[in-house]
Amino acid sequence: MYRSDLPTTGIWRSGPASPRFDAEAVVQAVQQFRQPVHVVREGPLGRLGVASGGDALPFDQQNGVPTWPLVATLPGLWPEWLGDRSFLAVHGVRFPYVAGAMANGIATTDLVIAMARAGMLGFFGAAGLALPRVEEAIDTLAATPGDDLPWGANLIHSPNEPALEEAVADLYLRRGVRRVSASAYMALTPAIVRYASSGLVQDAQGRVLRRNHVFAKVSRPEVARRFLAPAPAEILDGLVAHERLTESEARLARHVPVAEDITVEADSGGHTDNQPLPALLPILLELRDRMVREHGYTRSIRVGAAGGIGTPRAVAGAFAMGAAYVLTGSVNQAAVESGLSAAGKAMLATAGLDDVMMAPAADMFEQGVKVQVLRRGTMFGVRGARLYEVFRAHPSLEALPVEVRERLEREVFRLSLEEVWAETERFWAARDPSELERARKEPRHKMALAFRWYLGLASRWAITGQDDRRLDYQIWCGPAMGAFNDWARGSFLEEPAQRSAVQIARNLLEGAAALARAQQLRTCGVAVPDAALDFRPRPLD
Repeated sequence: MYRSDLPTTGIWRSGPASPRFDAEAVVQAVQQFRQPVHVVREGPLGRLGVASGGDALPFDQQNGVPTWPLVATLPGLWPEWLGDRSFLAVHGVRFPYVAGAMANGIATTDLVIAMARAGMLGFFGAAGLALPRVEEAIDTLAATPGDDLPWGANLIHSPNEPALEEAVADLYLRRGVRRVSASAYMALTPAIVRYASSGLVQDAQGRVLRRNHVFAKVSRPEVARRFLAPAPAEILDGLVAHERLTESEARLARHVPVAEDITVEADSGGHTDNQPLPALLPILLELRDRMVREHGYTRSIRVGAAGGIGTPRAVAGAFAMGAAYVLTGSVNQAAVESGLSAAGKAMLATAGLDDVMMAPAADMFEQGVKVQVLRRGTMFGVRGARLYEVFRAHPSLEALPVEVRERLEREVFRLSLEEVWAETERFWAARDPSELERARKEPRHKMALAFRWYLGLASRWAITGQDDRRLDYQIWCGPAMGAFNDWARGSFLEEPAQRSAVQIARNLLEGAAALARAQQLRTCGVAVPDAALDFRPRPLD
């Protein structure tokens, strides 16, 4: 490639190796992205090539040694440096990478510990679990050897179970859980505000120091705005009145955002608005900048990217757009440390880009909220949609036409509605008896609870691998899974047994760093061959 308009910055004096101007040399320079590389020109108007070693010198220092006009010198590039350095410093991690909190314990303690030991951040998937099960997981994580290993747990907005949300937040505060992934929030609740504001203190320089860190998963600007602003005064005042916060904590909370880590959730598995990341991320980055100016914040508010992150190109693209970190979800469900059954992981390993669909969410069924799930190999999405249609069309279980009732019992529940309700009663009697009291007064709520029996169990069948319910597996999944499978095809990561969460993460980051180097060379005018942009998975230490 000839670029006579590129200025030179000096000369490059050769060492043991001469510069190369062929495509293979450029591919090697991309693959060896941790090593510095010089971009040189062959003659005053010649083609551009790459060189390593040697010396970059001013124009007047030749001393008879062969030299080439120097266009640029690129320092070594490391995966650790792709994101915001403050993310690494604040959370004590090596890499700007997060494994998301896949619900019902699918993001296991094993997965979280593996990520922490590899210098990354993982969140335990507490959503959907009973409080004793969450406490058991916190005990395991807290007892893991290694000082200050970084980890967190999920706190999900539970409009149908506010007492459970409060109890989980209280558990995290009592047990010293320092990082929480706040998911599915449409508005702020006392539980998340209390967690974020507890432990706020002011140092000698007047800076507000926080003990607890909220990672707010958002997909809409109006929700992001709530987390980027200080907590509402009415919630803070209520928490002080009920002695859930001190007056000092509430006063300081009026000067800091609720969350300093905002995870932009694009087209993902589970709860999602199906927004494309290239459209959503810039909008929320600009919103962050406006909120910082508006409130006069003096330290970094980090914006990370999630949803559709399943290949090195996606990771590199997110960082190129300004993401402070990336978060993966769907691809980790197929990891060996995931709590999903072997059968479920095998189904995910065959998923293509369009093998996903939206289905009713068990936790917000009555509000019409949907989650994105795997379609290939399971009928859950279709059957879940059928349940919601029936719920919308009829006022109660007793009002269901005979043919509708019999079809649901035969094709979906495989039990009579009386048996389904009996099991539903036993569940809520142990978890939250107030739901049964409400069901006795509201027939539609009773119907919703009965239908949620199927939606809730469908996820657990996928976790336990119940063979006779394979067609009912609910597996949360976004299009990133299909992209990952396409990228992994023909490599060691094609085999589910090789898909450790750390190998997935390291390969995505290594590939993103290689692509970043390729883009650097492009901006210097080097003709980068397609082969340099094709990073293939390989086992990494």
